[in-house]
Amino acid sequence: MTNADQNLGRKADENTVAMSPLIGLPREELLAAIGTVLKETARHPVTFARHAGTFGKDVFDIVRGKSALQPAPKDRRFQDPTWSFNPVYKAGLQGWMALQKGLNNWVGDLSLDELERARAQIVLNMVVDALSPTNSLIGNPAALKRAYETGGLSLVNGLKNAYNDITTNGGMPSQVNKKPFKVGENLALSQGAVIHRTEMAELIQYKPQTPEVYEIPILIVPPQINKFYVTDLCPELSLVNYLTQLGHQVFIVSWRNPSKEHAHWGLEAYIRAVIELSDVVMSVTRQKKLNVAAACSGGITTSMLVSYLAAQGDDRINAITLQVCVLDPRRTDSEMGALVNKRGIDLARKRSAKKGVLEGGDLARMFAWLRPNDLVWNYVVNNYLLGEEPPAFNILYWNNDSTNLTAALHSDYLSLYEDQPFSPGAGVEFMGHTVDLKKVTADTFIVAGMTDHITPWKACYRSTHLYGGDTTFVLSAGGHIQALLNPPLNPKAKHYMNPANPENCEEWLAGANEHKGSWWDRWAVWLSERSGTPKKAPRQLGSKKYPPFEKAPGSYVYH
Repeated sequence: MTNADQNLGRKADENTVAMSPLIGLPREELLAAIGTVLKETARHPVTFARHAGTFGKDVFDIVRGKSALQPAPKDRRFQDPTWSFNPVYKAGLQGWMALQKGLNNWVGDLSLDELERARAQIVLNMVVDALSPTNSLIGNPAALKRAYETGGLSLVNGLKNAYNDITTNGGMPSQVNKKPFKVGENLALSQGAVIHRTEMAELIQYKPQTPEVYEIPILIVPPQINKFYVTDLCPELSLVNYLTQLGHQVFIVSWRNPSKEHAHWGLEAYIRAVIELSDVVMSVTRQKKLNVAAACSGGITTSMLVSYLAAQGDDRINAITLQVCVLDPRRTDSEMGALVNKRGIDLARKRSAKKGVLEGGDLARMFAWLRPNDLVWNYVVNNYLLGEEPPAFNILYWNNDSTNLTAALHSDYLSLYEDQPFSPGAGVEFMGHTVDLKKVTADTFIVAGMTDHITPWKACYRSTHLYGGDTTFVLSAGGHIQALLNPPLNPKAKHYMNPANPENCEEWLAGANEHKGSWWDRWAVWLSERSGTPKKAPRQLGSKKYPPFEKAPGSYVYH
């Protein structure tokens, strides 16, 4: 992939989104941030001394019992009453908070530019979070109580859990108890069959649940960095089950988990695979059009696919749904974007090229360090200090059932950050065409999660002005996965809409209206209006040319 203006380094530095797990947590950038802080401290010792003096005054107030520092009411780490009533623990907590406040104020006063300051703040926050008193046995009253109540058994269990994580989980604390779950037995239960298989993917067709079905089928393209069955976790959370109950003909791609021998599979290969599978879908359903739905990195693949098809004059795509997908990233989309630059991208590309793949375990660690308090230290306390098993939760099981990303595809995705091909006027050439989503006139439905830390909603919103057709944008309550798995029976479900779709996301939010209920129902109406007329449901799956040969969820999902 090449960029017409050749300013790759500058564009990567300006436009890289968040601290993408595809790029990783660059150790070099962390060290550089620390070095910058130390350098500025040496240059301005008076500033350091002033803040050290303020910290000393805070500590003096704590010792005298006069400090007003207290944790946020919703901070789950400090809910134990010991933190309020025991003077030793209260002082320890306030001392940690004084350190946190002092470091933040100190960095705020250093003579740094905006980017350097953001980097320094991120690194110091990670260090301070790691030093939280709750992360140690002696500093965690709940853990000490548990050890006393169990006669030390909780500590023994904690050591066992730690040993298991060191030997089987790459040293990261386990987020889920995997024992109760098995794909095909209590996960991915919707009835269907594999009707086509290539070296790269399987195509699964699901059994209709209604006497009639809409004539235009829907093909779901999942991300290559996760397994497809997040759309079919269990009947009550299954998007597949929901759609088939409404009369849709549902097909889904199940990607193969690649290994080193597949290192050469790049974005073009995946796009051509989707084209082949869409040919099968149209052949089986005897249609010349189909709808597509894609999430996260699957949305990137799908967007490049529809741009390519539009350039070829191929109008098979009838309507497009994008879920939690960022096409036009910016550094300012997330505070962690300050840690990412072209050097980090180059290092990430070299690491995966050396191994042939970006390993799923490495991706999982990067996702976890996006939110260390929730996804790292929370489990350190639960698994090791309290000696508990991690929760048995199907969403977390799926999230930890990770897959690899080929070195070529990883490199292509990193090039998307560098080249910004979907940005208007970028002029990027790919697969023999100039990428231009404005030429894609199919209607588009875009969903984002309000508290999504992986694909921030404001970054997702920019896609509403990239496509050439009519676009509907919905902001769903919840994070990256919770926003998607939001069935109509969820009593807490809500979403926001503003049909005006102004250019500025803040203006959109200011004018948005809250709607009770799941976005699934709103999407179902939108999709049904673009799925043609009902016809008699097929009596069997597949066709003479593409007969079913294996029950869903297929074989690739197990590897």
